[in-house]
Amino acid sequence: MAIALSTPGADGLGDVVQVLREWTREGVPLQLHPGDLGWFWRFGIERTAAATRVWRRDGKIVAIGMLDEPDWLRMSIAPELQRDEELARQIVADVPGVLVEGKVYVETPMGALVQDLLFKDGWNADAPWVPIRRDLADPVPDPGARVDVIGAEEAHERTAVQRASFDGSTFTDERWFAMSDGIPYADAQCLVLRNKLGESVAAATVWSAGEGRPGYIEPMGVHNLHRGRGYGTAMVLACARALRELGSSSVYTVTPGTNVGAIATYQAAGMQPLDEIRSQYREG
Repeated sequence: MAIALSTPGADGLGDVVQVLREWTREGVPLQLHPGDLGWFWRFGIERTAAATRVWRRDGKIVAIGMLDEPDWLRMSIAPELQRDEELARQIVADVPGVLVEGKVYVETPMGALVQDLLFKDGWNADAPWVPIRRDLADPVPDPGARVDVIGAEEAHERTAVQRASFDGSTFTDERWFAMSDGIPYADAQCLVLRNKLGESVAAATVWSAGEGRPGYIEPMGVHNLHRGRGYGTAMVLACARALRELGSSSVYTVTPGTNVGAIATYQAAGMQPLDEIRSQYREG
């Protein structure tokens, strides 16, 4: 049966999000979480649809791609098809038409057959990223600070902390509202952690994929004027508690292997590093 690649319209994103939820399971190699699409949604539904790619076999979605950047394609593949040769060969054949010219990157589940084929085609392994995870079967310690779930009236606080946490961040109030209008945000929360003066010192967005499925932190940051005081660890604990209340089976995030400070913060909150993951790249 032929495999067809398409770009869904805005009205097709609901199906994409639902499939990503179904593919988000314990024991499956990490791939796109519904929260990845949800975080991208801050750019608006039309741009999110334009950045999404779907592979179908006999009308059924078998792989999903998201262009995080024009030169960076992140992919999910149906768990039972990650070693399917026909699908892997079709993805490899389609990738050049999806990405721009020049140096490009593709991220697929570790161990998927498409990785083997890309290596044979001359692609190389990129720098490592480290997934960090905590099981949520047991209660999570209290973060020891006030944490608020942010709604529309406090959105400006969430976006201000984001901009103060990440150089070059473009997260505006308008983009928060676009994100919160997105389908994945129905299973998400934005959190702000406050110090004893009530100031917003850290913030995060947590994404559930549904009851009994792994939850995801994307992104989490500490205001650049309030670092080194344990707020990052407290924020991570708050994220874990929020996702546990939302029914998530575990919480995870992914950070560059070179970001030892972030890894230490997550470990201090009881999260444990997993085997590193790597994108693949091809020189232009």
